[in-house]
Parts: sequence; structure tokens; C-alpha cells
Amino acid sequence: MIEIELKAMLPEDWPSVSKIYAEGMSTGYATFEQQTPTYEAWSANHLEHCRLVAFLGDKCMGWAALSPVSKRAVYCGVAEVSIYILQDAQGKGVGSKLMQALISESEENGFWTLQSGIFPENKGSIRLHEKMGFRYIGKRERIAQRDGIWKDNLLFERRSKIVGAI
Repeated sequence: MIEIELKAMLPEDWPSVSKIYAEGMSTGYATFEQQTPTYEAWSANHLEHCRLVAFLGDKCMGWAALSPVSKRAVYCGVAEVSIYILQDAQGKGVGSKLMQALISESEENGFWTLQSGIFPENKGSIRLHEKMGFRYIGKRERIAQRDGIWKDNLLFERRSKIVGAI
């Protein structure tokens, strides 16, 4: 495992973060998005807290952030996970460190459920989520198109054992 430093994502991290995001987009199985947004557009769709970056020296190796799933008050403790790892850093523990920190920070901020939608082809992301205590809850078939091809999306969720626990 490589030694990485985790820190809160800042606007000045966007060039590195967006490069990793674009690299994930290019695989065709990381997101339905096909164009890298501006920082302002990306930021508007993600929570202001629970944004993390992983660095090895001065090189960004990955990032993770949460998005709200709904504006309705009853879902204030539910968020969607985005996690992207530089291809050269995959399989080296970066994702596990980021996800562990994201889970911890989400619980500190009152989130009781984290959810993810993952393409079936994204085996590394599926393994990471399962390793971190997410459970498979179902499949949305042909939910949207990517490059003109209908894609399925696997749904995973993790319930906190701390927040909202009985």
C-alpha cells in the first residue's frame, strides 16, 4: 500500500480532480457524464463538506465527494458517493483510504445512508463498495444511455451503525 495524505478538497485542487474525473469518464463505465464540468458546476451538485482528495507528494491520486439525493428534508441524511482513483493508483489502497475517511466524515455530518450507482463493468468499484460494507440492493435496467448505448446501473447502499442506529 502506498503512503498517501488525505485532506479536504479545495477549489485549487480542481485541476487535478477534474483530470482524474475525465480519466474515469474516458473508460465509459465510471459515469454517465461525458464532459468534465467547471468547478462551479461540479461544486453546485456536491455537498460543501465530505469532499476529500488523496495525495502522494504533490500528485493527486484520487478524490471522493457526496451529493445530496434529494432536497426533501426527510432525506437529509442520505447522500450519493462519487469516488474516482487515478488509473495508475488503482488497486493500491487509495480507494479504501478515501472511502473509509468519507464514511467517517459522513457520519460526523449526520448521514445515515450512503448510496452508489455503479456500472456492472466497474468491477473495482463494486469490490471497493462491498469491502467497505455497502450491500447490493438492486439493478436499474437500461436507466440511461452512454455513447448511445443503454446502460444498467447497480445500486449499493451502506447504513451507518452510528447515525440513525437503534
